[in-house]
Amino acid sequence: MKENTTAKEQILKKIRKALLEKRENPYPNLEESPLYIKNTEALEILFAEQLMAVSGNFIFCEDGIDFIENMLQLAEKFKWRKIYCWEPELQDFLAKYEFPFYQTDKDFEQAEVGITLCEALIARNGSVMVSNQGAAGRRLSIYPHHHIVIARTSQLVLDLKDGFALLKQKYGSQIPSMISNITGPSRTADIEKTLVLGAHGPKELFVFLIDDFK
Repeated sequence: MKENTTAKEQILKKIRKALLEKRENPYPNLEESPLYIKNTEALEILFAEQLMAVSGNFIFCEDGIDFIENMLQLAEKFKWRKIYCWEPELQDFLAKYEFPFYQTDKDFEQAEVGITLCEALIARNGSVMVSNQGAAGRRLSIYPHHHIVIARTSQLVLDLKDGFALLKQKYGSQIPSMISNITGPSRTADIEKTLVLGAHGPKELFVFLIDDFK
């Protein structure tokens, strides 16, 4: 009498048979092989290339004066009026150069620009690692149409694992409850496969790498 089996039973039977048969691993050295080609570029060049490839903007500044000059040019270009900054270190930095900004969340629904620090810059994929640990919290990097990140050269690392090592070194066991990587402006292609920037967050991302941030 011919055995009647369903398609599901046939598949499970094949799986059981395959599990019982011992086979040599066709890729014995896979785990030891490098995931990426060895990087030979300077980290700031690699980061800039990868960031611009995902429609981000990279600006290198030698010092605070260079940064303020670039900020004034951007403010004039985009007609910025509602610029928000909540982190005390950044507020002192901007106030030193008498750059205007909002220190509180008053009229935040009208915010045009959010200026924040970051945890690290990941050169391999042009990503900005942020957390909710600072005074900027979760909102300032997400809500305004333009997000400006200020980073030190010491925060520039090659891979994600190096970024997490910086977090561990900084916070120890008190790891922030929210850690995220921003790779270029917010984007979606859900509607008719057409790429739209700024769909769920900032439509422009500017990363300032400052060599002498004081």
